Amino acid sequence: MNLEIVEKTEDSMALVIRGLPLGLVNAIRRIMIAEVPSMAVDDVLIVENSSFMYDEILAHRLGLIPLITDLDSFVKPEECDCGEPLGCGRCRAVLVLDVEAKDSVRVVYSSDLKPDPSNPTVRPVSPNIPIVKLAPGQRVKLEAYARLGTGLQHAKWQPVTVCYHRYVASIMIHKDKCDGCGRCVDVCYKKVLALKDGIASPVNILECTLCNDCVASCPKAAIEVKPEKDTFFLRFEATGSLPPQRIFEEALKILKAKASELLSKLGGVDR
Repeated sequence: MNLEIVEKTEDSMALVIRGLPLGLVNAIRRIMIAEVPSMAVDDVLIVENSSFMYDEILAHRLGLIPLITDLDSFVKPEECDCGEPLGCGRCRAVLVLDVEAKDSVRVVYSSDLKPDPSNPTVRPVSPNIPIVKLAPGQRVKLEAYARLGTGLQHAKWQPVTVCYHRYVASIMIHKDKCDGCGRCVDVCYKKVLALKDGIASPVNILECTLCNDCVASCPKAAIEVKPEKDTFFLRFEATGSLPPQRIFEEALKILKAKASELLSKLGGVDR
């Protein structure tokens, strides 16, 4: 297998994976969406809520705020032996919200959701997410308990938003047939092709979606486009709860553990 990182930012990552079948690449994608754990608010203890928003809706909005996740310091609730309904320092993080609007309307933002000193690393990814608007004299005071979970349980625990893969295209230009008319260049909305020395040439293969519009537009049948065997472009964007590289690495660990479990169960099967 060959892995090439073609783009990497604080919140996204794009890779070209060669030498893996479609099933395994899709398994990695699905694990990143549904099985890589991240932190999200799961229980809310409301002390006071005199806003116009119902307690249940307020708790739901808190649950959808992405939280920075420290996978090395916490365990999933089902893996913790504390037995406490609200968890312990190993399986949950506490955030506190205590805001009051005095003489004017006030918008409560995620920056007002303060982490407990015992777990300062778990906090909202963005400080600018609006939670509720308070009229003068209204107040919200609560404790929010965040836990590790997975997208299989609820979408609020998904560490990625956009996550997709596609085949990498193999584009062949028959130079003896190409007359440089440029129709294939004009029809491609992804600008995969360009004219070089009077002949169409691929300049941005990773953007090719295999739509074959260029093939259909060529009167000389000078272009061949087909998927490259076992070669995929994988791109995903993180919510900010985990770095993109950590999400990918955790997905590979989970896939490896699943494969090991399958092999161990097959060990006693008579071939």
